[in-house]
Amino acid sequence: MGTPRDSREEQVTVVLDRLYEAYPDTTISLNFSNRLELLVAVVLSAQCTDERVNDVTETLFEKYQTAEDYANADEAELADDIYGITFHNNKAGYLTSMGETLVEEHDGEVPDTMSALTDLSGVGRKTANVVLQHGHDVVEGIVVDTHVRRLSRRLGLTAEETPEKIERDLMGVVPESDWQQFTHLLISHGRAVCDARNPSCDDCVLEDVCPSSKLDHDVDLASGEAW
Repeated sequence: MGTPRDSREEQVTVVLDRLYEAYPDTTISLNFSNRLELLVAVVLSAQCTDERVNDVTETLFEKYQTAEDYANADEAELADDIYGITFHNNKAGYLTSMGETLVEEHDGEVPDTMSALTDLSGVGRKTANVVLQHGHDVVEGIVVDTHVRRLSRRLGLTAEETPEKIERDLMGVVPESDWQQFTHLLISHGRAVCDARNPSCDDCVLEDVCPSSKLDHDVDLASGEAW
């Protein structure tokens, strides 16, 4: 029980094979119909559940349909329109500023480069990676959200701690062809089985190769703390 493979590359192979089988249809859970909607949804999803974002954007996307709509929005009104989203006041400011930049520098279109995306308000590398992958079919890296950070450390795939360092480390051991799905697989498994506080190790398809298994180990490698 709980014995990882001899190398990180072998561990990644086992993790991918089993999670592909367990979650064959996993994909992004945010609802969107175009690149702008994707960008807005991902910005809103920071420290907020995708479920809540989808509830809010159902009406938001009817009212704000172009970059100009966000650029010209009253920030207080926009904050009310996204009320219920974590840090809704800050994110309203991000969206209006983002809309202005899209209009002034990109003819209202969502750019397709990492540098241009990360120049937008509220957009870091994680957000940019999502937009590139699902909006432009460009895969430049691995999206490291809270689930990917937790599971990649818990499974012994990386010992790095920050999202940026974790991403670089994982890109060296995860096959490039799997970069996009790697994120979705770990998110699905994190939500269904391997949650932060009380993972269901008894029901986990990776338990026998997990160096953090509660059935066989005393420490959660994700946090470095005892179970």
